[in-house]
Amino acid sequence: MNKIRILIIAIIATITPTAAQPVVGAMQLDKYLPLLEGQRVAVCGNHTSMVNGTHLVDTLLSRGVNVTAIFCPEHGFRGEAEAGANIQSSKDSKTGLPIISLYGSNKKPTPEQVNALDVILFDIQDVGCRFYTYISTLHYVMEAAAENGVAVIILDRPNPNGYFVDGPVLDPKFRSFVGMHTIPVVHGMTIGEYGQMVNGEGWLSNGIRCQLTVISMLNYDHTMRYSLPIAPSPNLQTDEAVYLYPSLCLFEGTVISVGRGTEHPFEMYGHPDLSAGTYHFTPHPIKGVSENPPLKGRDCRGFLLTENARELLDSTNSFNLEYLLTAYRNYPDKEGFFLKNGFFNKLAGGVALKNDIVAGKKAEDIRASWQPALTAFKAIRAKYLLYPDFE
Repeated sequence: MNKIRILIIAIIATITPTAAQPVVGAMQLDKYLPLLEGQRVAVCGNHTSMVNGTHLVDTLLSRGVNVTAIFCPEHGFRGEAEAGANIQSSKDSKTGLPIISLYGSNKKPTPEQVNALDVILFDIQDVGCRFYTYISTLHYVMEAAAENGVAVIILDRPNPNGYFVDGPVLDPKFRSFVGMHTIPVVHGMTIGEYGQMVNGEGWLSNGIRCQLTVISMLNYDHTMRYSLPIAPSPNLQTDEAVYLYPSLCLFEGTVISVGRGTEHPFEMYGHPDLSAGTYHFTPHPIKGVSENPPLKGRDCRGFLLTENARELLDSTNSFNLEYLLTAYRNYPDKEGFFLKNGFFNKLAGGVALKNDIVAGKKAEDIRASWQPALTAFKAIRAKYLLYPDFE
């Protein structure tokens, strides 16, 4: 009898998941469909806006929701455009709905684009970094909605980098579309929590407040390492790339390649003139991903970080400065390391990080300089969390 009982327990153990998977906001139709009854609805979404394998737009239409328009962010509605590519407004071939680009002639919806709406449903998978532009699109959608009496509903999704807060905090003088708010590089919030912070802190134009509802997740907390089921953009194809992105994206303001034009972008860095590293790669055009990558056709020497990322993913909660410092020390033309267009300072959110790198400061000293601003941000962040935190 005891043997049978042990066997039953063993069988149950094999079929019972160790932890419940997050149930994203979009899957909780019972919570938001009633809010859409009789309303004129627009969806701000992209290829990640999925509900059990079906796109949110198709799901809503099948439930009789009056969807009248689609807004799309950087990379387009289908997520196929490379970073920075101008997105044109168009029509969805499946539904016939107009697709209004928010990464083309305007990044903020115009009054004409929202004044015939009652609700904007926002459902986009974010990766939790200040310079990943989906949160900037969220800001402008909320701002336009607030100015025109339109409600916003955010369908929340996990943040794959939501288990830590780190990096330099933005100096407001360097506000841009790759950094709109006084937050660190890694903010540790879901997009729903972030929207609440933008609204609650009065960060919209003239302190206006949006009529905001967040459909929060089930079974999520900020200690989770969440594997994205769909790549959020063409060059973030793996968990390792998503994890490395906060640290490696700063190279986009330098001459160093992060592997755009390879099979593993944001899992490496290098340059033909770098005097360190044993890994070699040659960027080449990849249609729909990197059609004209930096250093195209040139043999780059540097580092492949994929295995390193796997080893550190479950144990390290920090932004990594050593990649930048190593590259700068081992690049011969110090004057030419940072691009002349000032993009590095936009990504870093100020001049301090560049100045510290040039001055030869150690990583621990640079990191120490961030702490007062990080402490202040964490106090703000805490007010808007919807899920148990990592601390």
